[in-house]
Amino acid sequence: MPLDTSARFADPDAAYRLIVEAHRGLGEEESRKLDAALILILANQIGDLAVLREALALSRAAIAPSREASTL
Repeated sequence: MPLDTSARFADPDAAYRLIVEAHRGLGEEESRKLDAALILILANQIGDLAVLREALALSRAAIAPSREASTL
């Protein structure tokens, strides 16, 4: 099963708000722990190593320009 990157939420803004609200009142370290827990829960939900690999590669590629800019 290939990674589906099409919009899948009927209301993507509501999904974003849920994630933002989950972080409300948390410190930086707590937010990182929440993100890590959410990532592991969703990775388990995916349950497919090939899809997870593809998602991780896309995520790394998305941050590559900002990593390069920070080293200049």
